[in-house]
Amino acid sequence: MVAVVLLAVVLIVFLLSNTAQVEVSFLGLRGELPLAIALLIAMVAGIVITLILAATHLTRLRHRVRRRQ
Repeated sequence: MVAVVLLAVVLIVFLLSNTAQVEVSFLGLRGELPLAIALLIAMVAGIVITLILAATHLTRLRHRVRRRQ
């Protein structure tokens, strides 16, 4: 519980410290948003991609283990 509160405080401080507007362009789309939001979107995208890759890897490993048994 303490770790969750600490993480929330760190996240709030991060968001409040990075409010400068930045221009972002991706796949032909352009827009402006706060730096903190752009970084959070990039972080979430990285986490999602990592979880998908890890899940596919674990699935392949499980199939290999089942074949050996």
